[in-house]
Amino acid sequence: MAEPFTRSFEATSEHIDQLGHVNNAVWVQWMEEVSVAHWEAVAPPEHQAAYVWVVTRHEIDYRGNIREGERVTATTWIPDPPKRATFDRCVAFRREGDEETGKVLVRARTTWAVIEVASGRLVRIPKDVAAPFWNGSPTS
Repeated sequence: MAEPFTRSFEATSEHIDQLGHVNNAVWVQWMEEVSVAHWEAVAPPEHQAAYVWVVTRHEIDYRGNIREGERVTATTWIPDPPKRATFDRCVAFRREGDEETGKVLVRARTTWAVIEVASGRLVRIPKDVAAPFWNGSPTS
């Protein structure tokens, strides 16, 4: 596994639902934002131009929440080697300031598939594309 990637989010009024906390759909949006930011921060420009990632599955546990004005830190990492055209990606959200010891508020495991821009088709993840995100050896 390569180094985890982090990004912070602040709950603003448009993120808040009728219960006074961040709406579940916003957590999903933040999962996508941190995942894409990780790709953009780590993948070389030629990989970013050649491939696009799409979500094929979300598995989310909501264990807590935040209110308007509160902040969370999202940490994302790739726990396992790629499987053909997919990577599983984990995301954990903790209240800002509690990243090391704090309770995980939202935890997700999402499956992302890679599409080759030139063909518009799913492709097996090339080893050089996987390498910055997974330091092990990819499976077939």
